[in-house]
Amino acid sequence: MSSSSSSQPAHGQAEASSSRSSANRQPTIEDDLSEEDGLLSEDPLEHTLPEQISFKRKQKAAASSPFGISRFLSSPGTQSNRSSPILRAPQSRLQQLRTNAGASDSTELILNYLDQPGQAGEHPQDTKDGNGLDWYVEGPGRRVGYDDLTAIDWIFEYAKERQRLRYLYSSASGILGYMKQIADASQIWLVLIAAGILSGGIAAFIDVASDWLGDLKTGYCSNVDGDGRFYLNKGFCCWGYSELSQCNDWHPWSSALGISSVGGGWIVEYIFFVVFSILFAACASLLVREFSTYAKHSGIAEIKTVLGGFVIRRFLGAWTLLVKTLGLCLAVASGLWLGKEGPLVHVACCSANLFMKLFPNVNGNEARKREVLSAAAAAGISVAFGSPIGGVLFSLEQLSYYFPDKTMWQSFVCAMVAAVTLQAFNPFRSGKLVLYQVTYHSGWHDFELLPFAFLGLLGGLYGGVFIKLNMRVAEWRKNRNYLKGPVTEVVIVAFVTAMINYPIKFMRAQASELVFFLFAECVDLTEDTLGLCKAGKANTGVVALLLVSAGIGIIFTSFTFGLQIPAGIILPSMAIGGLYGRAVGLTVQVLQQAWPALFVFSSCEPDVPCVTPGTYAIIGAASALGGATRMTVSIVVIMFELTGALTYVLPIMIAVMISKWVGDAISPRGIYESWIHFNAYPFLDNRDDNSSSIPDVPAAQVMTRIDDLTVITATGHTIHSLRELLKQHQFRGFPIIDSSREALLLGYISRTELAYALSLALSQPRNLSDDTEAYFSHQPLSDPTTSLDLRPWMDQTPITLHAKASFQLTVSMFQKLGLKYVLFVDRGTLKGLLTKKDVWYVLNGIEESEEVGATGAIGRGTLREQPEDDGSEERGLLASPADDEGDGILGGREQLR
Repeated sequence: MSSSSSSQPAHGQAEASSSRSSANRQPTIEDDLSEEDGLLSEDPLEHTLPEQISFKRKQKAAASSPFGISRFLSSPGTQSNRSSPILRAPQSRLQQLRTNAGASDSTELILNYLDQPGQAGEHPQDTKDGNGLDWYVEGPGRRVGYDDLTAIDWIFEYAKERQRLRYLYSSASGILGYMKQIADASQIWLVLIAAGILSGGIAAFIDVASDWLGDLKTGYCSNVDGDGRFYLNKGFCCWGYSELSQCNDWHPWSSALGISSVGGGWIVEYIFFVVFSILFAACASLLVREFSTYAKHSGIAEIKTVLGGFVIRRFLGAWTLLVKTLGLCLAVASGLWLGKEGPLVHVACCSANLFMKLFPNVNGNEARKREVLSAAAAAGISVAFGSPIGGVLFSLEQLSYYFPDKTMWQSFVCAMVAAVTLQAFNPFRSGKLVLYQVTYHSGWHDFELLPFAFLGLLGGLYGGVFIKLNMRVAEWRKNRNYLKGPVTEVVIVAFVTAMINYPIKFMRAQASELVFFLFAECVDLTEDTLGLCKAGKANTGVVALLLVSAGIGIIFTSFTFGLQIPAGIILPSMAIGGLYGRAVGLTVQVLQQAWPALFVFSSCEPDVPCVTPGTYAIIGAASALGGATRMTVSIVVIMFELTGALTYVLPIMIAVMISKWVGDAISPRGIYESWIHFNAYPFLDNRDDNSSSIPDVPAAQVMTRIDDLTVITATGHTIHSLRELLKQHQFRGFPIIDSSREALLLGYISRTELAYALSLALSQPRNLSDDTEAYFSHQPLSDPTTSLDLRPWMDQTPITLHAKASFQLTVSMFQKLGLKYVLFVDRGTLKGLLTKKDVWYVLNGIEESEEVGATGAIGRGTLREQPEDDGSEERGLLASPADDEGDGILGGREQLR
């Protein structure tokens, strides 16, 4: 490092940066030079606002008369020219800046002053006035943008939005001004309506395509009676027939090949079922591997991280949307134990992000984007369950980091538009938004509260066991040295699943079809294809088969959720809960029919079915879903909207409450939080009020001390030395100190802003040389024509805490304000730094390696500089956690910008 910056051995360096990680669980960052050059090629914030961000209170302009006539008759000499200030004598230009403090309060003027000094060289002693210029320059600084895998600055983004709105409303006059305001306010609504329409259309396409592909495993449709078409699934091909045996247009593969024997036909259909299952799963995995690795899994864990203030480029792109849509059709049709409900949330967010690009005012503000994404996420659940209100509550309860009242209203509109669009497409031609939407004709009895509570217990046990088993499988998948290829693993799992699914009738059906049969009452079924409505002792075998299917389903789901394909966990959990719920319902029904005179069943009416097994299935599904995801209110509303039975809200609430209690006792985290922890995503839940998990220690025992920091001194630099500093260190930012006054903290500059400012100085119109002096503090004797002032690019008001502050206070600051980093000072002197990732490591109990300092401080952020990576997408945030094996936890541990 240059002589003007403090450095230390590589193993002890630390900085507030979004660096890549080489730890086993730490996601790595793409270091594609071409992408970084593209990021630095332009300043996306340079032309968006006539005024730059300022936290200063607007000063009143000096009045030329006691009656304030100057407000109406201002002279040309006192009017601000934001875009191109007139070149004039240095003293007059400086006076203009001071005089117009209230009129513009603009950092842009200062930047023009610094970049276009005019004739300042004639009077260098007058061109810099510390009191005047420092007042204008200090603040959050200019921003180029956010690099991949960095945290956003919530405070800066909302300040930028307030500044933009202040300028918009202050400059609005007349009808044209009000039209501009209306157009600006309507942008978000246009995005949400368009995203809702697109989400509903995509959901309808996935429903139709996945049903057709799923039925293609058993046969095909052709024109025999005059109505059959090849593109029709079994339901539409045999529309209007009460029994499938009467449908001549549907041809099983055995009859298509002319095999008449029962055994031979069964074997042929078995082979076709397995081959098509493997083919569909392999194609889905190939799409993800070759075109977008960001389309794998459900995406909800990553969306929670993004909504928490993390930047993942291309995760919500158009290519990801296309691959996710096609991959979902193939993955669902393959018969694997997965669902499309969770991935549809990712699809809805991709749709919103696609339309946001059309509106720079929304797309250019990361905080506003996250509000729109929170609202769009509701559309995913709305079309997944046909539950608009449940979608709004799902976004509020499960996803959103920041959810103001206006976002709830926006979520409601987006979810409603998506549901209306899906209803307009009517993919099932039944008026239902989802296949397993049912209606119950009877109520429940008091004695059934006991089995309902038992279902809640089973749901909690399922959730806890499934999460632990799924995490064990993920650890095994990461550490194994064989069958490393993602496509190979998908093919093997698909083969085993198909081989076992086909002989068991409950597992052979598509997940949506299975859930529908489990939920439905027997009187509503035209044909009992799964044999759920048998009476008497025949139910004994059905109950056993249901329980066996539920157990096998848990194992299959544990191996499937985590494969490199689009896969959700909501529908498999509902299917498993429906299986054991229906088993419990059939058991209670048999007991009631065997001993109808028992005092427990005294409330049953004679000659009227007392127990409805389908209601047990839906309560079991709610309990399983609650045990896996730890949702509460949203599950109750979703189930109510699925059944329309208000009378069953209380039993569902009881089952969900018990399942959450039991699940929390077994596994504190839900499935999505477990995957966030497993992938080491820097997500701090601002709704986590469990302060007992926060170590009761001073922040000084956790922070990275100044001795281990790479900092930049205020003076003594050249453009060349700073460029060399950026080449030597990959950190995402640097604290600025005044070394002449015991490391007095002056501010903080991000790597991206520093690199852009240096490249801008070397290009037109300034064309400074590499030997040009560069500084970060006021230099009254410096000639602005031959020096580079970097103060406009640094944050001179970073969030700071006293070095003796408690760690609990620090965590609360990170959670409530969404901070990226905090600097610790003592009477203005820099003492240390703590980043979002450091806090995450301490709160999640990550063990430190032997490189922890001699003080023995827990979680101390002594960090290494991250190594260069190959820039491939596989080493991005969503890459396999098996990358960079062998490095310690602290090797390349991430710091955010």
